[in-house]
Amino acid sequence: MPNEYMTESGDVWDLISWRVYKDEAFISQLINANPDKRHIAKFNGNVILKIPDMPEAVPYSAINMPPWKR
Repeated sequence: MPNEYMTESGDVWDLISWRVYKDEAFISQLINANPDKRHIAKFNGNVILKIPDMPEAVPYSAINMPPWKR
């Protein structure tokens, strides 16, 4: 997985997450890795973003458990 992503004009966080991770669920990881750009809703082209490694998958059963049982 690349460590950087160069935006295209019109990119938004969820689209970038989909292009990089094939899942929109990792928007917060992208924003947290690029705090200086968190205010941008729609990107211009050629903005370099840091791309963190995909978080480890949480087993489905753990997602459905209350926090005190995880």
